[in-house]
Amino acid sequence: MREGKINMLLLGSGGRESAIAWKLSKSPRTGKLYIAPGNGGTDAYGENLNLKPTDFDAVDKAVADLGIDMVIAGNEDPLVAGLRDELEKRAAERGSKLLIVGPGKDGAALEGSKDFAKRFMSRHNIPTARHLTATKANIDEARAFLAALKTPYVLKADGLAAGKGVIIVNSLDEAYATLEEMLAGQFGAASASVVIEEFLSGIECSVFVLTDGHGGYRVLPVAKDYKRVGEGDTGLNTGGMGSVSPVPFADEIFMDKVRDRIIVPTIEGLIAEGIDYRGFIFLGLINVDGEPMVIEYNVRMGDPETEVVMPRIAGDLVPALEAVAEGNLGDIALGEDRRAAVAVMAVSGGYPGNYPKGKVIKGLDKTDGIVFHAGTKKEGDTTVTSGGRVLATVALADNIEKAAENAYREMSAISFDGIYYRRDISKDLTRQ
Repeated sequence: MREGKINMLLLGSGGRESAIAWKLSKSPRTGKLYIAPGNGGTDAYGENLNLKPTDFDAVDKAVADLGIDMVIAGNEDPLVAGLRDELEKRAAERGSKLLIVGPGKDGAALEGSKDFAKRFMSRHNIPTARHLTATKANIDEARAFLAALKTPYVLKADGLAAGKGVIIVNSLDEAYATLEEMLAGQFGAASASVVIEEFLSGIECSVFVLTDGHGGYRVLPVAKDYKRVGEGDTGLNTGGMGSVSPVPFADEIFMDKVRDRIIVPTIEGLIAEGIDYRGFIFLGLINVDGEPMVIEYNVRMGDPETEVVMPRIAGDLVPALEAVAEGNLGDIALGEDRRAAVAVMAVSGGYPGNYPKGKVIKGLDKTDGIVFHAGTKKEGDTTVTSGGRVLATVALADNIEKAAENAYREMSAISFDGIYYRRDISKDLTRQ
């Protein structure tokens, strides 16, 4: 462990990065905190830098010029493109050591390629849906596999598709047509291969793990997000309309299964394959009649789940991140706040379709709780909308019902032209 304060560069601009920056800013170990590019709220926790996380030249220059000790990758794009590999190489050429929270390009393939992730799970007996990877070369086999499945049919672009590469259809003919459209370039190079999956029915949750590449890991608070834009989980999929932590069904029995069948085999599998994975692993899980199964891996924290996970981490996160980046978590503990957290996301009218930008946000000075910005920017002293998901209000309380009540009370103080948010976040978990 290094002595003294740590200068950090956090890459990203969403609500996830707002929550991480908020948590980092509370640590006595934090020196200078930079967020690149950040948003209209992250400057409350550090200094925003106007650079793209995938511009490795710009990121490396900031590291060298600003005396950065640790880089934390908020989103997946730079990791899949090889951020860690490139920054470590350049730092070594300068004769310095840079701590990086996030896997190299090989480990980032867990998210960058759904085919790689599925094959990895098969190799290490990790429970997931039956699947087949389709290309133009095995289209007949793919059609036969679809015909053998029950409706509905799940088709996923193999590569990153900006969160839009998963299609679920209800008829076999539609599944055939969708497969051909995807292979023909519907999502560009991302759908040159398509993973066809058996549909799993159950309740989803998100489990987050910090691991140091040598078998050490810590499980962070479990969360559940709400993807559909409409109340009652109706309408189009979004990047997330809210989140809750803890998740009542993810009890000790369920989580023991998650550890034994998924977390440990994943970490041991990475080590066995020579993948030096240091950073966050997001396990998108589904509870099928009490049995956890993996829907997907992500190689970073989720959004909007991070907005409820970070407030529920008790104690200092920075020493744990430092230890992860150094490859030695040792006995560093991360506690868990016993209170519940609920996040409610306000979005721009029209989202997830077309929506206006530049709407003035009012009432931010009237909130008493936590507000994490996402699609916002500053225009002078005014904060305006700049994205589809604009901001989240977050509250902690002794139970989920009270946390939700408080989060909605905070949201009622905020307004902008076209504001929309779901009024039923957490209701499915508290109905008797």
